[in-house]
Amino acid sequence: KGRLYERIVALLKGIGLQYDRKPRLDIAYCTNFPVQLVFLPAKDIATFVGEGELDIGITGQDIIAEAGEESNVDVVLHLGFGKCRLAVQAPVDKAITNPKELVGKRICTSFPRLTAEYFTSLDPKVTTPVKYVSGSVEAACGLGLADAVVDLVETGTTMRAAGLEIVSEIMTTETVLIQNKRKKHAKTVELIRKRIEGYMLAQKYKMVYYNIERINLDKAKMITPGKKSPTVQTLDDPDWIAIGAMVPITELSNIM
Repeated sequence: KGRLYERIVALLKGIGLQYDRKPRLDIAYCTNFPVQLVFLPAKDIATFVGEGELDIGITGQDIIAEAGEESNVDVVLHLGFGKCRLAVQAPVDKAITNPKELVGKRICTSFPRLTAEYFTSLDPKVTTPVKYVSGSVEAACGLGLADAVVDLVETGTTMRAAGLEIVSEIMTTETVLIQNKRKKHAKTVELIRKRIEGYMLAQKYKMVYYNIERINLDKAKMITPGKKSPTVQTLDDPDWIAIGAMVPITELSNIM
């Protein structure tokens, strides 16, 4: 559940997992694969995988760190979305440039563990009061609840709208596939991992085909080298050949 829910549902569909989730139920059974899906709040996923019976899960690196589960789970794949920064933010009009200026000040966050650890590392002798809020963290300064906040920043739009700016970054994070170190269904986990890899590859590349004169083959290989090498096929006309190659979607227009 949460900000990554739609992307993850699309991923599950993309790798061919078919399931029927009943209203108000957080468990669904796949109809075409021996997998049971459990839909949990993002903050709980790392704990259920690291300390429970779940074999794999999808969550953010920030959530894993906040839950203290880094040693209990293995990161299997970086999924390439949900990229953002966990950052210390303060009001622009305070012009704070050094996070040490905030040691001992009131901090609001949804990441109390990481926040406390960070400020302790800045000055172990001073206790920085950290207050947990579950949402609308960026409003805490404007409403007089905090002198600064620690929150996720993706585009920065929400931060700037609240009159805040980044003072320092605690960590960068993205969505990852994690596995239980004590996983019971290793073969199934590996098959799902391979499916996700294939889906991610398909999202980044497009297969293109075109015909060229044989004398231009070397130039064609330079322009469309493919993942490893292009596919070259003969045509009825011996002076012409057909080329097939995978091209990054972001470069497709320029290449063609």
